[in-house]
Amino acid sequence: MLNKLLALYDGAVLFPKKPDRPSESFHVFYNQHENEWIGIPKGCITDQEFMLLKTLYEWIEFPIIPSSDLSKRWYEFLFTNGQPPSCDHDIQIRFIHFYFKGNDLDQTEIESALKGFFSEDVIIIWENGNSGILVEEKNQMSLPEKDLFTMSETLESDFYAKSFFYIGKFTPFTKGLSSQFLREKEYFTFGQNHLTESSFFTFQRVFPAFLTVQLPDTLREMIHQELSGVFNEDPDMYFTIKTFLENNLNASLTAKKLYIHRNTLQYRIDKFIEKTGIQLKDFFGAFTVFLACLLFEHRSK
Repeated sequence: MLNKLLALYDGAVLFPKKPDRPSESFHVFYNQHENEWIGIPKGCITDQEFMLLKTLYEWIEFPIIPSSDLSKRWYEFLFTNGQPPSCDHDIQIRFIHFYFKGNDLDQTEIESALKGFFSEDVIIIWENGNSGILVEEKNQMSLPEKDLFTMSETLESDFYAKSFFYIGKFTPFTKGLSSQFLREKEYFTFGQNHLTESSFFTFQRVFPAFLTVQLPDTLREMIHQELSGVFNEDPDMYFTIKTFLENNLNASLTAKKLYIHRNTLQYRIDKFIEKTGIQLKDFFGAFTVFLACLLFEHRSK
């Protein structure tokens, strides 16, 4: 099957076995049924073709081993169950996971840009050609979440590539730090797959939806029967209410984001309250409705 791709892409190469190291020139794909590997020059594949090939075949991602000794120790600690690179328990660490969507990304330039926002001392570990982790120590210069969001927007405009970030929380440096890293990595993957309208994630942003997906079917159905019917009748109602809750019940900000008059927003809110009997400005009511919004969103997908 992969033989046919040789005629489509000049310079494509079939391998007798899986290559043991990454190539800067080729994307490597694996056909499980034929037990074949093919390398296709990166410059020959458009983004659309790359996504199609990843759907048809397994894209082989090679780990990128860091060059500096400290980065190698971090890599071994996080990915191969190695020893912690420090024993100072007074240090607080956070992981910032990132992913840049696109082909032929210049990792050197991306690293330089990231260090411009943090410091030259920040540890950057690449998992593959598109994703990696920043390891940051807590200090007076640590960027707040708002500035990190601005950073992600700036990088997108500089590199013309969609970016995704998960901002981890600061944690004391202990052996359990690797478990924290794996949990955050799971949340980041979940966010990219399920919260497709967003590209900037934190624990509090991801976990409600993560929890919703884990609910037993019986509980999901109960919430659906109580509230989701309103959203089925009027999908605009769902989007309005969810946006209102996500903006901390701020009517002016919500109306601005929805491009509607504030009176129109209030009419929709009043209509929702009338149909459900739930007051959104009550904490328990807001929590229940937000849970229903997440379930409706997940069910719709």
